[in-house]
Amino acid sequence: MSRVVVLGATGSIGGSTLDVLARNPDRFEVLALAANRSGEALLEPCRRHRPRYAVLRDEEAAGELAAALEREGLTGIEVRSGDAALCEVAAHPDADQVVGGIVGAAGLEPTLAAVRAGKRVLLANKECLVMAGALFMEEARRAGATIIPVDSEHNAIFQVFPEDGDTAGVRSIQLTASGGPFRTRAADSLAQVTPEEAVAHPNWDMGRKISVDSATMMNKALEVIEAYWLFALPPDRIKVVVHPESIVHSLVEYLDGSLLAQLGHPDMRTPIAAALAHPDRVESGVESLELARLGELHFEAPDFDRFPALPQAFRALEVGGTAPAILNAANEVAVDAFLDERLDFPGITRVIAGTLDAARPEPADSLDTVRAADVEARRLAGEVLAREAR
Repeated sequence: MSRVVVLGATGSIGGSTLDVLARNPDRFEVLALAANRSGEALLEPCRRHRPRYAVLRDEEAAGELAAALEREGLTGIEVRSGDAALCEVAAHPDADQVVGGIVGAAGLEPTLAAVRAGKRVLLANKECLVMAGALFMEEARRAGATIIPVDSEHNAIFQVFPEDGDTAGVRSIQLTASGGPFRTRAADSLAQVTPEEAVAHPNWDMGRKISVDSATMMNKALEVIEAYWLFALPPDRIKVVVHPESIVHSLVEYLDGSLLAQLGHPDMRTPIAAALAHPDRVESGVESLELARLGELHFEAPDFDRFPALPQAFRALEVGGTAPAILNAANEVAVDAFLDERLDFPGITRVIAGTLDAARPEPADSLDTVRAADVEARRLAGEVLAREAR
């Protein structure tokens, strides 16, 4: 029986994780559920999974959840609040696995706490590696933590990568990208894109921020940076290929000409189940993939003119230090502005590029340095946004 902590239990990753856990009650036990501020959304998972701990960052929301649980007689669940409580449950001695599913910079510290405690960490939070990849991987090595990626692309590579991590026989890794909802839309019409159009992903059911990242291909840019840290390959051996069907979830190319890929329906329960049970396999609830019914699969090179966000990842990797953290912070500011209809769709990338132009990256040699870079990047992005906003 593996005891699991789910960070970000009310998000899309958390929901898929809880579905997989519920299908395998003989294999997994929920130790703790954690979320940001939605106590109402956390109530039903608490009813169903009866965790030992329920944690919310927001103290008022935690109080409301505690009262609701008491009214229902669920007194065996200890409700806690605050960032320190998130870190404590992530590093809890009884935790075997921690799902890092809190979106954004807020997920960095609790996920890092799990790593420092030597846990098996199922990593769905991109920002941990984008903002602090060197620190994160060094802490994992020092503590003996196991990092298993949950993103469908990185999990696909994990499944077909050499088990010992030896890259000598690997020519490249190829991250697949759906191209999002605007892959074939006229480039000169992208300034008229609405938030509702941008979050309507053709294949995946994701949160609003991640859906916008997919539409700009910033999602793939961040994944390039993640892959750099996860698989220890230089940037020129990390490729991106557009694959509209989202059936092939990524590939590893070997020196002998072999291409090994992982295929499946675009359903996050597959990589989550593979990560939770590794090296075993368990039921995920995802239906079988019938290749004969698919008929055709398509692949094409990414259009950097249509999606200028993607080259920003390689730019940030080339600069190094805190540049990826700056890129991530600028993107969060720009996406928020777009969703609030204060910025047009192409403006997202302009804000990111402008922030990188204005910033002065430093060596990412401590978490304090990374945090400071994040704060400064948000300030600079606000200045760029003020010039770009409609």
